[in-house]
Amino acid sequence: MSTPIAIAKKTTDTTQEIVLHSQFANRHGLIAGATGTGKTVTLKVLAESFSRIGVPVFLADAKGDVSSLAQAGSSSPKFDERIKTLGIDVIPFAASPVVFWDLFGEQGHPIRSTVSEIGPLLLAQMLNLNDTQEGVLSAVFRIADDQGLLLIDFKDLKAMLSYVSEHAADFKAEYGNLSPASLGAIQRNLLALADQGGDQFFGEPSLNILDFIQTDSEGRGYINLLAADKLMNTPKLYATFLLWMLSELFEQLPEVGDMDKPKLVFFFDEAHLLFDNASAALQEKIEQVVRLIRSKGVGIYFVTQTPLDLPESVLGQLGNRVQHALRAFTPKDQKAVKTAAATFRANPSFDVEQAITELGVGEALISCLDEQGTPQMVERGWVMPPYSAFNPILPETRKTLMAQSIVAGVYEQSVDRDSAYELLQQKVVERQQQAESEAAAKEQAKQQEVLAKQHAKEQERLAREQQKEADRAAKQREKLTQDIVGTFAKSAARSLGGSTGQKIVRGLLGSLFGGK
Repeated sequence: MSTPIAIAKKTTDTTQEIVLHSQFANRHGLIAGATGTGKTVTLKVLAESFSRIGVPVFLADAKGDVSSLAQAGSSSPKFDERIKTLGIDVIPFAASPVVFWDLFGEQGHPIRSTVSEIGPLLLAQMLNLNDTQEGVLSAVFRIADDQGLLLIDFKDLKAMLSYVSEHAADFKAEYGNLSPASLGAIQRNLLALADQGGDQFFGEPSLNILDFIQTDSEGRGYINLLAADKLMNTPKLYATFLLWMLSELFEQLPEVGDMDKPKLVFFFDEAHLLFDNASAALQEKIEQVVRLIRSKGVGIYFVTQTPLDLPESVLGQLGNRVQHALRAFTPKDQKAVKTAAATFRANPSFDVEQAITELGVGEALISCLDEQGTPQMVERGWVMPPYSAFNPILPETRKTLMAQSIVAGVYEQSVDRDSAYELLQQKVVERQQQAESEAAAKEQAKQQEVLAKQHAKEQERLAREQQKEADRAAKQREKLTQDIVGTFAKSAARSLGGSTGQKIVRGLLGSLFGGK
């Protein structure tokens, strides 16, 4: 059964309440108004009300004052006077069950996501890349997928970018031109994001988005409070991070159709940051998520200063609206007032456009869907007081609540398993080892070649020496033969003696040596 949630008391008749029907709380909403007009109190009242009926809530604490939800309120003369004018006798002060989260792990449980889960589209938005650079980043993700390289943390992405840059020529045929200029721009923007602390968001254990959808022992929905005061210094990271969470909810939650109350209500503070300089592809994705996520039982409430901060395609999907005062000092302000007035179903009792500029602090123009899902005529009313305190909780109280949290100890310790960085480092080591082996083999072959040449030269030298020795031996033998023959001839001549002997000798010598 649908539960009516009292948002405000009518200004003209405080006995009548302006209510939001829980059945249509997933039709999204808008809380708008100038700074200091009461948006934060309205945000707290809605968050507390959803929590009391068992609906978990997620919201960002941009200024640090919403942490007061975790602390019961108390009476004061000013507060008592306020509730008296609203016809309320007493407020049952109470704290809401709160789980604190912090992207940087300082004021809450750390929130992490892997680079692969974020994906190239959201990462390109986070890094403020142009279309060409976004295309190159998408190719880097595809190469990582094709090569089985997990992109988990910041160093994985840096290593992957360096790897692709070094081998861009090898990838060109299959993945297109990966220009060094685009890769360099991505790497520079990545370093800038790291300098702002964005690298802490990437890693494991990755957030289980279903941890946001929890109730306490009393059946109250937990209010998941993101400490965003530091995160707001990097608006792109803030907006992309919240959009990632919406995408995760959309991907993981089943279709539920119409329900008596939402499964989760998501408040998107500083909503204009989501659409500032968003690419056409990203804006289309945002519009799709907003349009379809309500069928998953999730309501999205944008909190911003003026409806002009949202595209018309998104603004037209917001069924529940709370408009605080706007100031019409400039032509742009006047246009914002006209736009805000035009988004309401007119009430003949007052001039909506004029009323927007006259609203007091804590007063608002409110229009919600009725029991049939039809927008009600806009009403002017005073927002109900919250049950929680107005002052932020002390750091000691925050630490105590974190220690008692249902997710205490789950996300505090980071895990660094083998992924792209480690695998690419291993490839570098293997290439170095291979290069060293090849160099050693070449050196060994070179040495063997030198030795072979030296051996050949030595063999040649030995052969020459042997030839010389053989030549000397041959000459010695020839000389010896000549000496023997000469000696023999002389001996023979002496033996024969006389003229007859001499004639014989001459005859002999004449036949041998051509004698006369």
